[in-house]
Amino acid sequence: MKPDWDKLGTEYKDSSSVVIADADCTAGAKDLCSDMGVRGYPTIKYFMAGEGKEGKDYQGGRDYGSLKKFIDDDLSKGCEVDNAESCDEKENAYIAKMKGKGAEKITTELARLSGMKGKAMKADRKKWMLARIHLLTQLDAKTDL
Repeated sequence: MKPDWDKLGTEYKDSSSVVIADADCTAGAKDLCSDMGVRGYPTIKYFMAGEGKEGKDYQGGRDYGSLKKFIDDDLSKGCEVDNAESCDEKENAYIAKMKGKGAEKITTELARLSGMKGKAMKADRKKWMLARIHLLTQLDAKTDL
């Protein structure tokens, strides 16, 4: 299972809505695992934004295909520029701002942010950068701006 898990981590490393992480419950993460109610290995927990720190136990298949399908179907719900209800206030404000600047500025900003992907930054800044890339990519694909 570890190779498939690592493959997922690589696939979603730039996601603004999904984080793939692991903890070794037999080594340094014993307290964390105990706090999370891990009793057997491997245990997969998932956490939904806005639902507190209580993780849910994943019960599906342990192969790459099953894990990826679960993520795509149930976890990677992001803001969609054509559905304001799927976005938070900050995202909607950013969409409106960028629509007002036009297609050329959107393309330029997308290129600028994409060039920053590999640079070191605080987690919250990286998350917002990736969210903006997600939004700009959608806006850049539109022809009616």
